[in-house]
Amino acid sequence: MDSRIKEAIRHAVEKEPFARYMGMELVELEEGYSAVEMTNVPERMDNIYGRAHGGSIFALIDEAFEAVAQSDGNIAVALNVNVTYAASPEPGVRLRAEARLVNGTKRTASYDIRVMEKGGRLIATCQALAFRTGKPIPFLDKIS
Repeated sequence: MDSRIKEAIRHAVEKEPFARYMGMELVELEEGYSAVEMTNVPERMDNIYGRAHGGSIFALIDEAFEAVAQSDGNIAVALNVNVTYAASPEPGVRLRAEARLVNGTKRTASYDIRVMEKGGRLIATCQALAFRTGKPIPFLDKIS
């Protein structure tokens, strides 16, 4: 993977307001692969039952999807995201979303994304489809 693209995406995720609010961290990035982590913070991420809100799990999936889909240096946008929730994470546990390219064409790319608790318990699976615009990521020019 081009080091400038990697640095540009890392920098963009670090500065992204929503990712910062949710405490997300891009921990691995290669072309066709990303891993994003966050801690399930009950005071910020609970639903009405005192368990992790599905939206917080989806947000982690979406951040991993966003990073991997841009990893070729071009803008890609979501066309479809299908999430299956397998379990509710424990409060305070570290969660990791790993996104992998399954298949890519000039215009579309499909990804497999899995969310696991630290320790390996499966929390959610996702199949995601992106549209590849062919336009370079705009924040690449901010990296020297």
